Amino acid sequence: MFGTLARKIFGSSNDRILKPIQATVDKINALEDKYTALSDDELKAKTLEFKKLREEGQTLDALLPDAFAAVREAARRGLGERHYDVQLMGGIVLHQGKITEMKTGEGKTLVSTLAAYLNALDGKGVHVVTVNDYLAQRDSEWMSKVYHRLGMTVGCIASGIEEQERRAAYACDITYGTNNEFGFDYLRDNMKFEAESMVQRGFNFAVVDEVDSILIDEARTPLIISGPAEDSSELYRAVNEIIPKLSETDYEVDEKAKSVSFTEEGTETIEKLLDEAGLLKGDNLYDVENVAAVHHANQALRAHKLFTRDKDYIVKDNKVVIIDEFTGR
Repeated sequence: MFGTLARKIFGSSNDRILKPIQATVDKINALEDKYTALSDDELKAKTLEFKKLREEGQTLDALLPDAFAAVREAARRGLGERHYDVQLMGGIVLHQGKITEMKTGEGKTLVSTLAAYLNALDGKGVHVVTVNDYLAQRDSEWMSKVYHRLGMTVGCIASGIEEQERRAAYACDITYGTNNEFGFDYLRDNMKFEAESMVQRGFNFAVVDEVDSILIDEARTPLIISGPAEDSSELYRAVNEIIPKLSETDYEVDEKAKSVSFTEEGTETIEKLLDEAGLLKGDNLYDVENVAAVHHANQALRAHKLFTRDKDYIVKDNKVVIIDEFTGR
């Protein structure tokens, strides 16, 4: 009873969140006639005006109503689509760094243009992260009709493109791509010896499409990259012969977390087996001299108990290739 009365007086928690957002939407709507009256050149010039205001200290939040009104008009002219109020609300939420849930067909791709454009005004770049190459290429070509009317450049990172093309795409105001491509480019850049050879620049703002899939489901598949390393093939082979000698009480498997670890009993067993194989140095398993042996034992345990050939990996051209469980690639 008291809860119902309080909601009637103060509104629900959702109402309190939406109220200031609706007030901003009202400001954007009030500017619609002003932006509809602009010529194409005047609309494009608005971006330079916004950038100058940013340099003078104007906040993005203060620029948001005008910036969103400009994007809405650019979308109307370039795509023949006008952002609805609920889409404007979604754009505001994205700009705030929060998650907005929208059903299929409610225009998520169009919503992303609002937050992407606003945050690209600083000239530091914005990433729009999608789940596959097809969507990245489709959305970048489709939404470029909006961004180009506002004088913004658009790039797309797809698998198979050359390093020079990647560098040019990252230099654009707004860059579309998949989480894997962005991730691997980051890893490759961190293996380079000169800043000039890197393809990415500093990170500023990102809009993530299907955030539950990318940040939760696909996050279970690690991005693995390697450079030249010391050859330890013999140690791998020696440890590989030891693992089948373990019993089920020697390790614990967590299928959901994709992890496996030695039990207390298993630690004693592996220590004994490594010692018998002449692979142990010092007094016990965790002496500093045995770091490599422990690492190889843990990796061998994972390989034997977590990964199945032709499901999690394949052997191609005498090399092990890991399979992405979401794309099958």
